[in-house]
Amino acid sequence: ARACWAALLMAAPLAAQELEPRALQNAPVGANLLGVAAGYSHGNLLFEPSLPIEDAQADVASIAVAYFRALDIFGMSGKVGVVVPMATGTWSGTAFGIDTAVTRTGFADPRMTVSVNFLGAPALGRSGMRTHRAKTVAGFQLSVQAPLGQYAPERLVNLGLNRWSFQPRLGIAQTISSHLIVESYVAATFYTANPDFFGGTELTQEPFVEAQFHAIYNFSKPGLWLAGSIGYGRGARIAIDGVKQETLENIRASAVLRVPLTRQHGLKLIYIN
Repeated sequence: ARACWAALLMAAPLAAQELEPRALQNAPVGANLLGVAAGYSHGNLLFEPSLPIEDAQADVASIAVAYFRALDIFGMSGKVGVVVPMATGTWSGTAFGIDTAVTRTGFADPRMTVSVNFLGAPALGRSGMRTHRAKTVAGFQLSVQAPLGQYAPERLVNLGLNRWSFQPRLGIAQTISSHLIVESYVAATFYTANPDFFGGTELTQEPFVEAQFHAIYNFSKPGLWLAGSIGYGRGARIAIDGVKQETLENIRASAVLRVPLTRQHGLKLIYIN
């Protein structure tokens, strides 16, 4: 069973892709999955073009605690869970021609998730999981992000986004051999409005549509695997008080190494660009 879950934290009102291989992995009914993810992110920031900010960049350290429980959903395997992220970071740049920097520390928006594998992954106990071998697995996932993170409308940089988002995702995994699995996912993220954005404005955002592909190599040692992933997304056009900005386009690539620590615990090392 998956013993570690990684959360990617973006503290800006822009769309981002999460590259998560093996999201369709089955787990024994009744299993409890607890994950703690720590991460560091560095890079440039793109702000709304009308704002007088240039050369902006961020250095953000984050930690997230996730809890999932495996369920029997009408004979199909499923999971429900919640992820609670926290972050601390420094955002710097040139505002109105003056070098400036701000720091933020606190909770970001939590996310609730429910998923069900409707093909190739029946709900099984631990004994059934040992002998079950699925060639093709297909599943559906719905994630909801709640506006409960740290947010102040007088600040341009916030850890929370002050709006809801909903992401349905459909995926399929194909076992090629005893060592190789390939997966693909399509998803769309929908956003409610932020009626109290910076400067007393209203921020709205169009849906963000994405596709992902993963290749996972399982080594002979149980629980040891390596994955390479790539994702493409487009959309999420922002409007400030009805004035639309450019459509966003994003390509991401990642590598994941999962190392078993015990039979029930593992460590994931993740690099994303």
